Amino acid sequence: MMPLILTDPGEEAVIRKVGGSPEMKKHLEDLGFVAGSTVTVMNTIGGNLIVKIKESRVAISKEMAGKIMV
Repeated sequence: MMPLILTDPGEEAVIRKVGGSPEMKKHLEDLGFVAGSTVTVMNTIGGNLIVKIKESRVAISKEMAGKIMV
């Protein structure tokens, strides 16, 4: 397991665990970041990530990406 932030652009990964505060976990779950979901890192801009999840593209901070384990 590793944080999503270490995933290379274009690489598809399966989410194993979502950590962080209860508020952050709820926010990420609302965006579709739940265990078992597939996520693809599309691009990295200044440490922040643009990811594809459930046929949507979402921008997340590097702090949030560090809480998502794949």
